Amino acid sequence: MLRTFCAWLILCFGLSGCAFNSVFVNYPSQIASYKQQLSSETPTANITDLAGNISGNDGLLYAQESGRIMQIAGDFTRSKTYYQQAIDAYQVFDDKATVSASKLGAGASSILLNDNAIPYRGPGYERIMLHQYQALNYLFSGDAQGALVEVRRSNELQSMEQARYQQSQKSVQDMANGTINSQMAQLSKDAGSVTSSFLNAYSYYTTGLLHELASEPNDAFIDYRKAAQITPDNVFLQQDLVRLAKQLNMPQYDEFKRRWGDAVLPTPEQGQVVFIVERDFVPEKQSITVPFPINGNLQSASLATYQAQRQLVNNSQIQGLGAPLTAQTIANIDALAINALKEDLPAALFRQAARVYAKYQMNRSVQSSGQGGNNPIDAGAIVMQLFNVITEQADRRSWLTLPRQAQIARQFIDAGNYNIRLNNSQSVKIEVKPQRSTLIWVIETGNRTRFYSIII
Repeated sequence: MLRTFCAWLILCFGLSGCAFNSVFVNYPSQIASYKQQLSSETPTANITDLAGNISGNDGLLYAQESGRIMQIAGDFTRSKTYYQQAIDAYQVFDDKATVSASKLGAGASSILLNDNAIPYRGPGYERIMLHQYQALNYLFSGDAQGALVEVRRSNELQSMEQARYQQSQKSVQDMANGTINSQMAQLSKDAGSVTSSFLNAYSYYTTGLLHELASEPNDAFIDYRKAAQITPDNVFLQQDLVRLAKQLNMPQYDEFKRRWGDAVLPTPEQGQVVFIVERDFVPEKQSITVPFPINGNLQSASLATYQAQRQLVNNSQIQGLGAPLTAQTIANIDALAINALKEDLPAALFRQAARVYAKYQMNRSVQSSGQGGNNPIDAGAIVMQLFNVITEQADRRSWLTLPRQAQIARQFIDAGNYNIRLNNSQSVKIEVKPQRSTLIWVIETGNRTRFYSIII
């Protein structure tokens, strides 16, 4: 029996392929050094090492991380290439017509190892943000039409991911577990007012903004309104809706004006500045121990969760445009991540229960085969215990270079050059042209703030 078990072990390791690292080394520790570099002057120093993992089982995740790192560094061309690899990987997941040997192998190894052996397919919010960020890559590379293609795809995915989630929940059994119920309640509390992972006001706002910058105000109005339904208290969103309703002579104008005040329209000598501010990093998943009773014996397993997060400081202050301009939150990406985990917990619990039972049966078989031997220390039982300890790893994979929070601000100002700064950052020069829009994308990573601007 011991030989059979060892053969199974070798087979699982072989079939898990490039997922090996995540099986035994938690993902946050693998990506930690790359996140630290984003606070330095050389954010892409080891990017080839990270991108070298794109061909593996978790290639989609590494492609997303690589694309985001290059994007934060301002290399939109290389970022676009990595993001496209991630987009292609999602397409492979969508195409279920062909079941490859690697998928079969990952399924077999995950039964005995852990969920890290399953090829990574990001949750819905990650895929939506992937297309949103690819759209910004196109925009800042001077390809407005390419940007529109990506934001339309982002919108389609919001509906598709919602339908996929609802369908998946129908096939998941309700499994009573006190630890999980407690975690679900805590995650709901931490997520605040955000109730789903696939409705993202930041993505809707970005889509609306790009439609407006492309002189498609009707489409912009639709997406701004969707964003406002998710984040109703954002004053800049409210003013965008009033302004567009007024410009387009929409019947909603009177209602919006009564609720939020009249819109401020620019003079011919003015342009507008639009700020997108991204702050901090999404939190890392942590591990919790979940008990499973089997035949009167208590077995334990590991599942991922999020710990309560510290509150971010007040909204960002933008200086240099005359009176200070205060950005307002459009989305908390950490709340989307928490909801994504909460939505996946029932299925993860089902897989983990099956895995615990399989390990329990293997442990019994190994112990039974060792009975009656002359050796007082049963080698098979020892190997089995070591195997259980080593492989009991929660799936802590997620896109960790995403921002924790996104904020927006908008203002019409006289044309000219301005030196602006965000909070305590260095000042940077921007230009505002009459009847044009200056889009400023601000990314805070640790102690470093980067500004990227484009006039449209």
